[in-house]
Amino acid sequence: MNHDIFHIEGKPYVLIPLQEYRALLTDNDKPPTYSEDVFKRLTEGREHPVKIFRKAKGLTQEDLAKAAKISRPYLTEIETGKKRGSITALKNIAHVLDVTLQDLVT
Repeated sequence: MNHDIFHIEGKPYVLIPLQEYRALLTDNDKPPTYSEDVFKRLTEGREHPVKIFRKAKGLTQEDLAKAAKISRPYLTEIETGKKRGSITALKNIAHVLDVTLQDLVT
């Protein structure tokens, strides 16, 4: 394979075909894929991402709160924007919903 090396502002870059680049990515590097409905709701910005992902997973607030080790009222405050949520709470929620912490930050 012959890959072109070029420089931008003194830094070397390698130009490779997109297919090869994608093959090099690990699962953690790949961008998330959301259903069209979830993507639309996220981009509209009317609902908190936690609520959108929770509903997409078919979880009740009680289910998510219990799995994330937080109270249901606290989860409600996060979903309604009354509270931002602690880093620990958001990490736990992200883990349960199988999304990144960045996915939950508005």
